[in-house]
Amino acid sequence: MSEVKITVRPNGPYRVEGPIKLVDANGNEWDLTGKPAISLCRCGASVNKPFCDGTHSKMGFQAAEAAVKKEEEAKAEDATPKP
Repeated sequence: MSEVKITVRPNGPYRVEGPIKLVDANGNEWDLTGKPAISLCRCGASVNKPFCDGTHSKMGFQAAEAAVKKEEEAKAEDATPKP
């Protein structure tokens, strides 16, 4: 089975690639036949939710894209002596 990849787009949607099943709160599945990838809204303004329709660019959506280290990892890194 292929791997699913989710990419955070800069100030944009989540791009989901690979074999996925998308189900709503009532258990109804979206028909994604023939779609190797989809973009999911994360700004909340799309009129085609849960899919992105590009509205984020019109409203100036700003989001955090960088992965944040876990607190324990950051503390261990800070405690490591520097050469």
